[in-house]
Amino acid sequence: MPKYYARTFLPWILLAVVSGFHTRAGAVSGLVAALALIVQDVRRGHRADSLVLESSTLVYMALLTALAFTVPGSAALDYGASLAIGWLAVTAWATLLAGRPFTAGIARRTVPAEIAATDLFRKINRILTLGWAAGFTATAAALACVQYWTPDDTALLIAVKVVGFTAPAVFTARYPETARKRHTAGLGRPLPEEHTV
Repeated sequence: MPKYYARTFLPWILLAVVSGFHTRAGAVSGLVAALALIVQDVRRGHRADSLVLESSTLVYMALLTALAFTVPGSAALDYGASLAIGWLAVTAWATLLAGRPFTAGIARRTVPAEIAATDLFRKINRILTLGWAAGFTATAAALACVQYWTPDDTALLIAVKVVGFTAPAVFTARYPETARKRHTAGLGRPLPEEHTV
């Protein structure tokens, strides 16, 4: 999973780094990376429900690139970091409201169909997506405050981004095992160690 998330967030990382030097170049680099990743995944045969973040990223990068080239002086570009994470928050909340948490599609890549059909799998992925949605929301709000009050404080912006991605990632790495153990204790019989999510 860490490798998946590092790869999935590559367009966002490029956007953040390159935009520090040039806004348009940052938007274009994010767009190119998002397009390349989604093309690779489609060629590999990944299902649409496992590409929710990738698809959302592609749409955001396309909109941002269009804005950067057509309205380069837009005030929205001054809040690029918070808008980007806010977009991810909206994506995560939307998948929860639709009853299709984005983490479930990702997890289905690595588990057998019989595990993906269990209530435990669905519950774990609702909680994981909720963790990401809450993390993205809090991070977007914090970044908006930093960009409003101290927009030139690069170290603080980076720190907020790092914490904002690390906390949900650590939760994602640890929660499934905790949930599996609780479920096992409640049933009084073991579940397979692997393939829970």
